[in-house]
Amino acid sequence: MKTQSITLKEVQQQVDQWIKEYGVRYFSELTNMACLTEEVGELARAMARKYGDQSFKKGEKCNIGEEMADVLFVLVCLANQTGIDLTEEFRKTMEKKTQRDSLRHIANPKLKA
Repeated sequence: MKTQSITLKEVQQQVDQWIKEYGVRYFSELTNMACLTEEVGELARAMARKYGDQSFKKGEKCNIGEEMADVLFVLVCLANQTGIDLTEEFRKTMEKKTQRDSLRHIANPKLKA
C-alpha cells in the first residue's frame, strides 16, 4: 500500500474542513492552547514509558505516533484560527536555524560520536 504524501497546506485545509463538518466550530484559542498542552503531556507520558525509566501501566499501549498526531492536529487548529500559514512559517524557521546554527552543532564536541 502506497503512502500518500500531504503538504502542510493540505493538512491545514483538511483540519479546517473537519472542524466545519464535524467539530461545529473551533474551540477558543485559549482552550486550544490548553488542549495542546494536554496533548504534549500525553506524548511525554508515552515517551517516558518507552524510552525513559517508567514502565507502561497494565492496559496501556505504546501510542507515540498517535500522540504526535494529536499534538499536530491541535497545533494546526491554532494555526488555522490565528491565520498562520505553517508552510511559510516552517520555511522561515528552517532558514533561521540554518543561518544561526550551520556550524554550531557540527562544532559541538558533545555531539561527536
